[in-house]
Amino acid sequence: MLILSEEGRFDVPCALLLGGFDGLHRGHEALLKRAKATGLPVGITSIFGGKAGGELFTRSERRDIFSQAGIAFVLEFAFSEAFRMTPPEDFLRDLFVRIDARAVFCGEDFRFGRDAAGTPERLRALAPCPVTVLPLAEEGGEKIATSRIKRMVADGDMAGANALLLSPYFLAGQVEHGRHVGGPVLGFPTVNLSLSPEKILPAEGVYAGRVQTDAGEYPAVINIGARPTFGVAEKKAEAYLDGFSGDLYGTQVRVLPARFLRPVMKFENVAALRAQLERDKEALNVP
Repeated sequence: MLILSEEGRFDVPCALLLGGFDGLHRGHEALLKRAKATGLPVGITSIFGGKAGGELFTRSERRDIFSQAGIAFVLEFAFSEAFRMTPPEDFLRDLFVRIDARAVFCGEDFRFGRDAAGTPERLRALAPCPVTVLPLAEEGGEKIATSRIKRMVADGDMAGANALLLSPYFLAGQVEHGRHVGGPVLGFPTVNLSLSPEKILPAEGVYAGRVQTDAGEYPAVINIGARPTFGVAEKKAEAYLDGFSGDLYGTQVRVLPARFLRPVMKFENVAALRAQLERDKEALNVP
């Protein structure tokens, strides 16, 4: 998959999905299917920065999602002051000079340009190719939207969020050296990831989930937040991989919290924490 900057070009005839696209959810599914049905390479626009509460997926994470969805290129825009103030007509003129779009797809709520003045109707009037505008998808009487999914994640409702996403919510990063107490002290060796400041995070707590590694995928107990028993206020993702033994330091992993188990708690001693971790581990097998 090609990564194009705001000045990048794609001179091959293509189908283009227009929107902010912070990942892909079920509301995007029909757009993607219609674009793929053209038989043309499919491109997508993606805006990073400027989102209230942070990003659902980081730039590198969404690139992986787009690539796995079979998208040929992503055109990335930073939500800068210059981008925010670009008149709708100028945005489209520049876009279609650089992208050889033969079919364009967007949702009925698509807005673009200064003051969000650009509408699907204006897009249809100015685009050099047919424009397909699809109605918004709903679930439970509410629009399926990134803002809705972000609220679910922030509330710790990972099952609800994942039900609306085309690929589950995850945290990706390089395994770091932690406090080295998980294995030697607790008997629960863990992987540690720093949390991206640009990414919206699940509510602080302990989750059942999975961790994807180069060695395979493992059920996991995942702590997101501080580690108060050891006096650590810094928030990280720390996961115990059930059934794994080995060294993952320096490797890339994906942490997928799926089900909230309990709040983060401070325990009186290591023995009490170890006993709770045993109960957390048993909860991995509970639907």
